[in-house]
Amino acid sequence: MKRWFITGTDTEIGKTYVASLIIRQLVKQGYHVACMKPVASGCEHTNDGLRNDDALKLMAAANVVAPYEVVNPYAFEPAIAPHIAAEEAGQLIDIDRINALAQTIEADYLVIEGVGGWCVPIADGCLLAELARATADEVILVVGLRLGCINHALLTAAQIERDGILLKGWVANHVDPDMQMQSQNIETLQSLMPCPLLGIVPWHSSALNESGVTMQMNSECALLNMLDLR
Repeated sequence: MKRWFITGTDTEIGKTYVASLIIRQLVKQGYHVACMKPVASGCEHTNDGLRNDDALKLMAAANVVAPYEVVNPYAFEPAIAPHIAAEEAGQLIDIDRINALAQTIEADYLVIEGVGGWCVPIADGCLLAELARATADEVILVVGLRLGCINHALLTAAQIERDGILLKGWVANHVDPDMQMQSQNIETLQSLMPCPLLGIVPWHSSALNESGVTMQMNSECALLNMLDLR
């Protein structure tokens, strides 16, 4: 089973959206694809317990069914840093447990979405990199295109390399429609990043209307036409 860990240059830069596109593309190619969102804060109470919207979106894209508790074993209600949320809930995020759950999944690909940015702590003395190292073969970095993205992308890529994890590539995600010189920023990153550009996702509307759906479909095609998932 091939295992990819999706991380980002920051929080709220489209990790879930890009991860879902990757999952859908793999499914279209005929693969059995599973997902995990091991740690999630900002969850909502439901009749089935705490549920995270990002985890549910990943599950909707995947074609390998796994129990929610396997996909998202650590779910916390407050939308705060995960190690603080875990402490408030009286829990300890156990990487060995997460890895053991990942091993129970049978699929061709397992797409794992991280939480926050690469250097987010998930426990005392333990950063997200430890979770990626334990559960995945390669990392895909989602770069949110907005002012400051070059610095954030290069710093994140350098840290991933220092942590000794293979960086498969990066995806440019347009998160700020008003950002100036977007194409020039992408060109600069292509010349400086230590890994290839896998795809570009244009700005898309999140509104649930006909126009929003059309733009979302167009952005999906733009990514999938460029993305080499082998």
